[in-house]
Amino acid sequence: MTASSWDEFDQRLSSEEHLHADSEPLAWPPSPELLQRLAERNANTLATLAALEERRADAGDDDNPLMQEMLRMDAKLTALVEIVNQLLAPAAALPPRRTLRFNAVGAVLPAALLPAGEGLLLRLRFDACRSLPLELAGRTVRTIDESRGFVEFATQGDATSDAIERLVFRHHRRKVAEARQQLG
Repeated sequence: MTASSWDEFDQRLSSEEHLHADSEPLAWPPSPELLQRLAERNANTLATLAALEERRADAGDDDNPLMQEMLRMDAKLTALVEIVNQLLAPAAALPPRRTLRFNAVGAVLPAALLPAGEGLLLRLRFDACRSLPLELAGRTVRTIDESRGFVEFATQGDATSDAIERLVFRHHRRKVAEARQQLG
């Protein structure tokens, strides 16, 4: 990617989040083996997030016994995921929450996450499953101001990019719905 990655990032839908996030320096460019390992892990992480974040239709008034049983199973699964999260990623061991904006092209990160060198490995932990971080290799290509910079992600492949775009869209849609509820 080139400096036009900023333009592409800026033109696409992005999600502004307050996530547990950290980064570490990474030699640039990353090896194809590392990118392949990240792609495989990220595919699993994104599939898990999609499954856990999927919202069921509100069936509070539905007397259908099958729907009621599904809601009970969903509640049990949610509790099980929270238990696993607490065991594998206790809140005290998580990196601090940071506000950032991202999509499949890159991310606008606070200065605390920007590496001293060119490359970095960014780890984002979503509340739905804190124990599985989304790990993205990137490099700093633009300083926005003294407190933020833009990082473009290494080429990830169409499947991973599409999954990240779906994640961003779900989070954007949820924020719009929450804003409408607050107004109405």
